[in-house]
Amino acid sequence: MATLSRLPRLLVLSLGGTITMTGSGTGGIAPTLGAAELVAAVPGLAEVAQIEARSPFKVGSSSLTVENILSVAATIEAGFDGDIDGAVVIQGTDTIEETAFLLDLLLRGPKPVVVVGAMRGPQQPGADGPANLLAAALVAASPAARGLGTLVVLNDEIHAARFVRKGHTSLTSAFASDNGGPLGLVAEGRVRLFTRVAPLDLPPLAIAGGNAPAVALIKIGMGDDGRLIAATPGLGFAGLVIEGAGAGHVPGPVAEIVGEVAARLPVVLASRTLSGPAFERTYGYPGSEIDLIGRGALAAGFLPGPKARLLLMLALRAGWDRPTLQKALAAFA
Repeated sequence: MATLSRLPRLLVLSLGGTITMTGSGTGGIAPTLGAAELVAAVPGLAEVAQIEARSPFKVGSSSLTVENILSVAATIEAGFDGDIDGAVVIQGTDTIEETAFLLDLLLRGPKPVVVVGAMRGPQQPGADGPANLLAAALVAASPAARGLGTLVVLNDEIHAARFVRKGHTSLTSAFASDNGGPLGLVAEGRVRLFTRVAPLDLPPLAIAGGNAPAVALIKIGMGDDGRLIAATPGLGFAGLVIEGAGAGHVPGPVAEIVGEVAARLPVVLASRTLSGPAFERTYGYPGSEIDLIGRGALAAGFLPGPKARLLLMLALRAGWDRPTLQKALAAFA
C-alpha cells in the first residue's frame, strides 16, 4: 500500500441529500450528517486518498440552486489550482444529473470531478451511501478518470454527466445513461473503463459573473393549448425550453405561439422521450421540428429538457449570441 504522503488528495464536498439524512423527529428523514461524518463512516477510504472534507450545504437536492452549484464549482476550481487532485460532490439523487451537468460545463480541466449520492438513508437496511462514496473516491483518485469531465458514480457504475439521468424513485440501480451507457464500473476496488467521452466542444463558461437568468421548462402533453408557452415572456423568463412529444413536436395550433415567443427570447426544443435526439429535418407538418425550427426554435440534440435548460441559463448568463448558442447545442447533436 502506498504511504499516506503519496496518496492523492481529494476534496469532498457534502451538499446534503438522502446519503446525509437521519430521523428528523417530526416524521421522515432530513439532512443532518456532514462530509466529515460521512467520510469517517466508510471503511477503507483512508487507504484511497487524503481527504479534505467540507459541508457547504445541508439541504434536500430539490432545494439546490444554480447559484449553489456555481459556488461549489468555484470551491473545486480553487482546490484544483492548489494541491487537490480530484473532487467528490455528495448530494441528493433528485438533481444529481443537473449538478453533474453544470459542473461538466463549468470545469473543463483534466482533474476528475465525481458526483455521488445514495438511494437509501444511513439508517435504512442496505444503506448504499458508504459503498457509493468509496466507489466515487476510487474514481476521483484514479488517473484513468482524468479528462472525462464530470462523472456520476452510483451502484458501482460510472456515468458521464452529459448522458446520465435518474430513472427510478427507489431502486439502488436508479441511474442510467440511455444514449451512451455507463463509461465503466468499479469492481474489486478497481476502476474499469469501457469507453471514454470526447471533451465538450463549447466556448468557456466563467464560474464568476452573477446569477443565471431564469429559463422556463415546459413539457407538452396531448391537447396542450400553448397558454403556458405564450405566458413565458410576460412572467420574466429570459429563455424557454420545450420538451416536445416524440422527436420534438407540439400540437399544430401551438406552433404559431412558439414562433411568437421565439421572436422575443431563445426557445430550445428538446424531446420528452428521454432518449434519442430532438430531430431537425424529418417531419414537416404543422408543429413538427422542421416547422418549429423554421419559426425560430433551436434543437437541443440529445440533451433532455432539464439539461438543455441549464445550458441555456449559462449561455444567457455569459451573453452568448444566437449563433454561439446554436453551435453549442450542436455539440450535443
